[in-house]
Amino acid sequence: MRKFIISSVIALASMPTFAQDKTPAWINNVKLSGYGMTQYQYSSQEGSESNSFNLRMLRLSLEGRILDDFYWKAQVQLNGNTSTLGNSPRVVDMFAEWQKYKFFRVKAGQFKRPFTFENPMNPIDQGFMSYSQNVSKLAGFNDRAGGHASNGRDIGVQLQGDFLKNKAGRELLHYQVGVYNGQGTNVKDVDQRKDVIGGVWVMPVKGMRIGVFGWEGSYARKGTWTADDGTAQNGVRSLDQHRYAISGEYVVDDWTFRSEYIHSTGKAFAKALVNTNDATSTNCELSSNGDKSDGFYGLVIAPIIKKKIHVKARYDMYRPTAEWSKSRTQYEIGADYVFHKNFQINAEFARINDRSLAKHNYNMVDVEIDFRF
Repeated sequence: MRKFIISSVIALASMPTFAQDKTPAWINNVKLSGYGMTQYQYSSQEGSESNSFNLRMLRLSLEGRILDDFYWKAQVQLNGNTSTLGNSPRVVDMFAEWQKYKFFRVKAGQFKRPFTFENPMNPIDQGFMSYSQNVSKLAGFNDRAGGHASNGRDIGVQLQGDFLKNKAGRELLHYQVGVYNGQGTNVKDVDQRKDVIGGVWVMPVKGMRIGVFGWEGSYARKGTWTADDGTAQNGVRSLDQHRYAISGEYVVDDWTFRSEYIHSTGKAFAKALVNTNDATSTNCELSSNGDKSDGFYGLVIAPIIKKKIHVKARYDMYRPTAEWSKSRTQYEIGADYVFHKNFQINAEFARINDRSLAKHNYNMVDVEIDFRF
């Protein structure tokens, strides 16, 4: 009997196992990451004083590779209630990109528009309490044209690549161009027209980029408005948008220098789209700011202790009418302390000059604690 039991155990141990299937390779390539930004902000603007703590944003993302050549990413943002497009939990990225060749990559889905150097940057790495005003207003964040807050993103298809290697094996030229709905994140096309956006930059020395960008398209809304002759109109109103940017950046030895000028020609809706359930979402009346705007910023971030403590300064100007009568300028100084690569604190003071206000000048203080995982 004992001999029979031993023989049976040996036979069972030698049998092939079918229950322990191998985990698919693509699952092993999936990565979960994210970051959070908490904020305290003070403003002395007359009539709109504020002094508040805030949860600026939390983002969670999944990314991975399939068959080596394909990269994919899905990212959501949580930073407010569920009633408005700008503050609701929402998808910000969802795309796949074919990356077989470095000089020719194809991306499809929802992702950053290829316009300016600052737009694609992570908001922590961008370095200041917010993106510059010209990028925010003219690259699809809180866009001048009246679109909902889209974090610089849209839905479409993009080609990009790097080529012309030097002797050290570093590419000297980058290009990117895409076709998009023109309506921002999570919204279908309205006027059946598409935006064409692209840029090219040269990298003459390591850490330096000099680029130009162009944007030809439209922003549309379906609703009602009053024509110039006083008659009531109803339907789709499409506003042409023509934009260009000139950009420069130099990052070396933990120093950062960056500057960008953006110019826009194109009319805008008077009311921004913030809630699809609100009556203002069908308001197609035009803004009184006309059809031109521009903005410029220049910044420097300098290390006191490399990779640990930095001081920074930024000049940030935006003109909603391309004239000085309504210009808004921020003069900013600040510092950050990096406790760990995944944890830092930032503090900033800004003197604001807003010529559209009765009292032009006021102050802002911003303190943020940022973490990644």
